[in-house]
Amino acid sequence: MIGVNIYLALIAIATFLSMYRVFRGPTTVDRLVAVDIMTTITAGLMVLFALYYKRMIFLDVALVYAVLAFGGVIAFARYLEGGL
Repeated sequence: MIGVNIYLALIAIATFLSMYRVFRGPTTVDRLVAVDIMTTITAGLMVLFALYYKRMIFLDVALVYAVLAFGGVIAFARYLEGGL
């Protein structure tokens, strides 16, 4: 139980640092990377919930969320590059 609290604290710190980069990022690419980091953090949080609540459906949801987030980030990066 103590390990879960440590993980949640680390996830909260990483989320706040990513939010800072989203709002204060000097370029759009920095903001995009911060959003990608936040989607990765969210997928990790879903995996942590799956382990804590012993519900394996959260693992499937985390996997689908991560794949969709990856596709979204790739599409937006291609848009910024001018490839779409």
